[in-house]
Amino acid sequence: MDTAANPAPALRGGGQAVDFRGETHRTVLHRMGLTPELRRVETGGSPMRFVDERGRTLLHLPAEFAGGEIEVLRGDLAQVLYEHSRPHTKYIFGDSITRLTETPSGVRVDFQQGVSRDFDLVIGADGLHSNVRRLAFGPEEDYVSHLGYYAATWQLRNDLGVRKGSVGYNVPGRFASVGADHRDPAQAGAFVVFAAPELSYDRHDPEQQKRLIDNAFAGLGWEVPSLLASLRQAPDLYFDSISRADVDTWSTGRVCLVGDAACGATIGGMGTGTAVVAAYVLAGELARAQGDYRAAFTRYEGRLRKYAQICQAGGDRTGRFLAPGTATRIRLRNTLLSRPLFLNGMLKLGEKISSTVDLPDYPVDTSRVVR
Repeated sequence: MDTAANPAPALRGGGQAVDFRGETHRTVLHRMGLTPELRRVETGGSPMRFVDERGRTLLHLPAEFAGGEIEVLRGDLAQVLYEHSRPHTKYIFGDSITRLTETPSGVRVDFQQGVSRDFDLVIGADGLHSNVRRLAFGPEEDYVSHLGYYAATWQLRNDLGVRKGSVGYNVPGRFASVGADHRDPAQAGAFVVFAAPELSYDRHDPEQQKRLIDNAFAGLGWEVPSLLASLRQAPDLYFDSISRADVDTWSTGRVCLVGDAACGATIGGMGTGTAVVAAYVLAGELARAQGDYRAAFTRYEGRLRKYAQICQAGGDRTGRFLAPGTATRIRLRNTLLSRPLFLNGMLKLGEKISSTVDLPDYPVDTSRVVR
């Protein structure tokens, strides 16, 4: 179920690529039985090429730099998880939670469509702008910090003839790129990042967001004018700040947070992999606790908080990496990552960071799991 202000009428498709890397991610995907299906829909990775205004290559990064060991589109991952869980899960689309009221035996959940339901527990796995967190813990501004950048993506025709991967262009504080669709070479996706103080805008007004992007990239060279032209006609736009969420305690009463809602970053914080690991551990601890959800929540957070924070820290650097603030920093990034020794070191560090937690092999027994 989508708990956003504009609830989705069906499972959302498309979206940017997400990746899994390292022993911990591999282990969880294997134990959940997801690896074969994700391998069938993986993109094959997305090499990145940075160019100057005339299109000359300044830096080339291999597919595994951004794509890890398994890279899939977010919509494909959602579909795989949906199909695996559908036999024993009731999904509600086109609705949203408006109130949570804890009772002696559970949580009364009021929905936008006027229905109220009772649940044993409520798990908020609804991202950086979590509605569950807002209702149960407090306003977003108490937990989400702006990191100085904004990012946007949209779909367009591949008129530039980009092949596998993406090609991008930098000026200080701004980055614009376009990447080929791995299934349909006639289609592509634009991705932009720009530095800005925290902006006041309507998160549900794409036309206003398009104007913000247009203003940020006006006057730039390379292929930026054609990307902006495609933006004006784009039916779907993702636009958000690059931010991080920090919640002191991941549970309150019978409500618990998972993934970016608890400890996330917009981009670069290994959020998808961490969220899947967190879901696995929380489910395992709830099964092991045999109804003692308080003990399960405590063990879940104790096992994962440090791991999630280490992974999350990568998001603090994403904006500065993609859109360095000065020409000198752009040149320094390109120079360092052109050195194989430095690049390989960063790849090994990413795998090490994603594997800094020991996972119990929880027994498969759902008979005692709460509703």
